[in-house]
Amino acid sequence: MIWTGRILSGFVSLFLLVDGGARLAGFAPYVEGMTRFGYPAQLAPWVGLTLLICVALYVLPRTAILGAILVTGYLGGATATHVRVGDPWWLFPVALGVMAWGGLWLRNGALREWIPVMKR
Repeated sequence: MIWTGRILSGFVSLFLLVDGGARLAGFAPYVEGMTRFGYPAQLAPWVGLTLLICVALYVLPRTAILGAILVTGYLGGATATHVRVGDPWWLFPVALGVMAWGGLWLRNGALREWIPVMKR
């Protein structure tokens, strides 16, 4: 169960690291995407840096729950942005959030005790 959680968390983390890194580096498709969604292009590096900090907190075991909360906030904003402009990919950030929490739940025993899925 722990390894399944690590793999799931790793997939989410890898995707978000690429996303944050590309925004921080000013990679053109990511900056153009931000402007298409109505955000100023000069915010891309700051959004990327914020996301990278959130992912770093999510990956570290001692701060993983705080990181998951912050990643959820980021993904909530992404979902709201997609819905606001009528983009059909609005469900993708929702799925990433579910995978992030599912992966954390599988790899963190304290979280499993705090949020039990089924009673024994």
